[in-house]
Amino acid sequence: MTEIIKQILYSDLGSALSNATLLAFRVLLAVELFRVHGMKKFRTENGQKEHVPNPLHLPEKLNGLVAAFSDTIVPIFIILGLGTRLAVLPTIGVTAVGYFVVHRKDSPEVRDVPYMYTLSLLLILALGAGKYSLDYYLLNLL
Repeated sequence: MTEIIKQILYSDLGSALSNATLLAFRVLLAVELFRVHGMKKFRTENGQKEHVPNPLHLPEKLNGLVAAFSDTIVPIFIILGLGTRLAVLPTIGVTAVGYFVVHRKDSPEVRDVPYMYTLSLLLILALGAGKYSLDYYLLNLL
């Protein structure tokens, strides 16, 4: 079991510059995700809360919960570098569904946002959080 956890948590890009660059990328991406998409979950416009598309026809509460979790809680995990590879999975799902299902017939300008988020999150999934993260710190405690 410890080996599986180590495989999930371990991430070191080799140089301080590479790890610092990944840290900056993680933080900037997560802040933007929270600022643009997460904050919508807390406010209303014209007395209405944000409408979250439900192309998979999940129960409405579950659909809203997944979207809210992906846009508000996941960015915190990404910033901290805590369980990063696992944490990005729900948001990759949400953004990929946005790209392939919700916006499939929209213009490239509209599809660009979920596409870029999906690619960015896939990069974090592949690379992990890097050396400057709680994942790396926790791994060294094991």
